[in-house]
Amino acid sequence: MKAQGNLPKVQIEGNEVIERIRQGLGLLARYHHHEVKNLELIPKEGPLLIIINHSLATYDGFLLGKAIAEGTGRMPRGLGDDLLFTLPYVQDWCWDVGLVPASPKNALELLGRGELVALAPGGMRESLRSSKDRYKVLWQDRKGFVRLALEAQVPVILAACPMSDRIFKVYDSNWTKQIYELFHFPFPLFRGMGPTLLPRPVRLTHFLKGPFLPELELGELPEEAVQRFHDLLVKEMESLLTSRDQRHQA
Repeated sequence: MKAQGNLPKVQIEGNEVIERIRQGLGLLARYHHHEVKNLELIPKEGPLLIIINHSLATYDGFLLGKAIAEGTGRMPRGLGDDLLFTLPYVQDWCWDVGLVPASPKNALELLGRGELVALAPGGMRESLRSSKDRYKVLWQDRKGFVRLALEAQVPVILAACPMSDRIFKVYDSNWTKQIYELFHFPFPLFRGMGPTLLPRPVRLTHFLKGPFLPELELGELPEEAVQRFHDLLVKEMESLLTSRDQRHQA
C-alpha cells in the first residue's frame, strides 16, 4: 500500500496496464458509440475538478477519461473508493492507472500540481441505486467535493452520462442495501442484455457543462457558500441527467 502524500505521477509511456486498458476501452467505446459533447471545456492546463455521475457499470467514467486524454493530451486522476485500495492486486492496478484513495489531502495535492481530478460524489451508494431511481443524483449529504473546490479555488466541470444508467437493469433489493450499510460492500442484483450480464449496447454520450467557479460572496459564511454552491451543482447535474433532449442525443 502506497502512503498518501507525495503521490506518484502516472507513468504512461511503457505502462502495459494503461495500454491494455486503453485497448479494452477502445472496444467498449465502439460498442457504445461513445462520444463527449463540449470537450473543449477542458482547459489545456491548470487544475480542474471533473464531477461525474456514478453508474453501476462504472467503466463509463473510464471512457470519459480516455476521451479527455486523447482529446486534450491530459490524463485525469480519479479518486477511488477506499475499498479498492484494500483488495490484493486491485490496489496495484488502481495505482498503475492513476487512481488514488479519495481524501481531501490527496485531492488537494493533485490540484496543487495543476492536475485534472475526477470524482463521483455519489460513490458506491449512487452506483447501487435501482433502475427505478435511474437519473437521480444522490449527493444531498455529500458536500466534501464542494468544500474541496472552495478550499482549492479551482473551477468545476460537470460530466453527465445519462444513458449509463441503462447499461444494466438494477433490481431494488433489501439485500443490496443491508450489505452496503453493514459492510460498505457492493452486492447488486442486476442483468444486462436479455438474461445475461453482458452490457446492453446503449449509445453513451457524456455531456460536459461549466466551468462553475466557487466563490465566497461578501458577508457570506463558509458553510453558506458550501450549501449555495452544492445546491447549484446538484441542480445542474440533475438537469443534465434528466433532460429528454440529452438522452435522445445519447
